[in-house]
Amino acid sequence: MGKLLLTAVLAAFALLPAADPGTPSAPVDRELRVRMGRAQAYADSRPGVTGIVLRDRRTGAVYRNPAAGTLIWACSTPKLAMAVDLLLRDDSGAVTLTAEDRDLMHRMLHSSDDDAAHVLWTRYGGEAEFARRFPAYGLADMRFSDRHPHHWGWILTTADDLDRLIGYVLTRLPARHRHYLVRELRTVDVNQQWGVWGAGEAARPGNKNGWSDDNDDGSWIMNSVGFAGPDERYTLALMNNTQVIRDGDEVGRETTTRIAEILLKGYSGA
Repeated sequence: MGKLLLTAVLAAFALLPAADPGTPSAPVDRELRVRMGRAQAYADSRPGVTGIVLRDRRTGAVYRNPAAGTLIWACSTPKLAMAVDLLLRDDSGAVTLTAEDRDLMHRMLHSSDDDAAHVLWTRYGGEAEFARRFPAYGLADMRFSDRHPHHWGWILTTADDLDRLIGYVLTRLPARHRHYLVRELRTVDVNQQWGVWGAGEAARPGNKNGWSDDNDDGSWIMNSVGFAGPDERYTLALMNNTQVIRDGDEVGRETTTRIAEILLKGYSGA
């Protein structure tokens, strides 16, 4: 990549203030800046659009690319918000989760089991209950479309939202729930080992992915949100509207996984 092009890419993928009020932005080392430029150049070379938010939880630095605020179908990523909500409602006594409920929650996180998510969504209040609290967990940009059923699978959201959601999991939940969800996301089924998983085994990644070819134009959506690094130092949110119909799932898996690899694989941090 030429020097001028790299400079332009780095400027476009600028360091921005952190999304959480009171959290200062912070400088990063040159290696990570170069990685960010390479990641954005790669994203620009791929079909469709990809929103990217990378957060260093140790330094407070947050990188957002120009598509971080673009609304894209969330697919299965709100299953993580559902788990957060159910755990907190159980704590408050508003609901009492059974052994069956906890098995369903495991299945929707481990292998992204849609049937399990549908049962929990319906059993515990659907849109009226879950959706009114989702913004409190970070999904502030979310909205439904009246062209589709109002449930977890048909929510429009942004990479910014997913960044806030994984941040809520890691910083706001009681420790027992945080440890549970980190363990679940680190041990997902092979069908979810892509996207943030591209950070590499040594980074001990964990993620909740979402994918579907039910985009309005029939193309694939491939999303991934999770963490990597010691003590889950880095969080990464990726939302990829591939705009590819045939083999769009393969295209999206490659796009999101490669971005995570460029950003985090082998990076030890400053």
